[in-house]
Amino acid sequence: MLDDLPLLDAHCHAVTTADLDADGFARWCTEASTPAPPGVSYLDGPAGLAVRRWCAPALDLPAHAPAPDYLARRAELGAPSATRRLLRAANLGELLVDTGLPGDLTGPALAAAAGARYAEVVRLETVAERVLAAGVPAADFAPAFADALTAAAREAAAVKSILAYRHGLDIDPERPSRREVTAAAGTWLRAGARRLTDPVLLRHLLWTAVDLGRPIQLHTGFGDRDLALPRSDPSLLQRWYAMIEPTRVPIVLLHCYPYHRQAGWLAHVYPNVYIDVGLTLTHTGPRAAAILAEYFELAPFAKILYSSDAYGLAELYLVGAAQFRWALSTLLNDWWLSRADAERLARAVAADNARRVYRR
Repeated sequence: MLDDLPLLDAHCHAVTTADLDADGFARWCTEASTPAPPGVSYLDGPAGLAVRRWCAPALDLPAHAPAPDYLARRAELGAPSATRRLLRAANLGELLVDTGLPGDLTGPALAAAAGARYAEVVRLETVAERVLAAGVPAADFAPAFADALTAAAREAAAVKSILAYRHGLDIDPERPSRREVTAAAGTWLRAGARRLTDPVLLRHLLWTAVDLGRPIQLHTGFGDRDLALPRSDPSLLQRWYAMIEPTRVPIVLLHCYPYHRQAGWLAHVYPNVYIDVGLTLTHTGPRAAAILAEYFELAPFAKILYSSDAYGLAELYLVGAAQFRWALSTLLNDWWLSRADAERLARAVAADNARRVYRR
């Protein structure tokens, strides 16, 4: 049932087309940012097992082929050919690509390689940093950012905030005043910093995005070590969800794990809050079905969206898709559902929910 359904990958990133050695490949399969210690391989874990299970057949190898055999076959094909095979095997109908991270293959070219349609997700912090780097006076930052965001997001499916990385979600939810924004922009400009971390400005970005009216994706839950994990709990922004509820702007909580139960409750009680399972299923291997079931405990089924959050390796697109299809099929087979309900739910989470939220 799910194998034939093209997925709408609602949050993903660029892919490298470089030929990678074993260590380089393994680094892309982890959220760690340092080399593995002696005796440890990042491929010897849930994500590495998933690559060998789901990706080996796309490269004409048996499932579970040993990692050295897989890497040798990948090198034999060459990165461009392997990338195309893996992306096509994922059976994707549309990609919503966060262009805020660099990579060799991104945007429309990435979607074309996957045989999918394309739309952009615009990163708020990237737009703001460009505005500030352009030498805009502090007093003009607020209108300049609003204009730049409107232009950047004109054709975009959504905007995204990485507030969880830059400060944490434990932030004052109130809209900052123009005076506060000007003062904060002045402080940031005088410091000469490149990375936007000021909580007043980050708050302002969120509220400007609300005014824009596009769906807002929020990084929550785990990621790389640049993140303060205890401050990435999506429930920390509960007052803000309540404040913006009258606007009906959709808020999509990305990843969520290990706070996915909190995220499910938020989607349960706030009409404009949705949850996205991206990244989590890729990194939880054989436990993906059990963890996906926890996303479904409280959230309405129409509020759960699929994405891979793939970055760097085309394998992560296929692993995300395959893990999702396998996990959801396992749940549907175990639940007390009619065939009609199972088919409806599969279509909804695979693509229909995202089409509705992102107006695709």
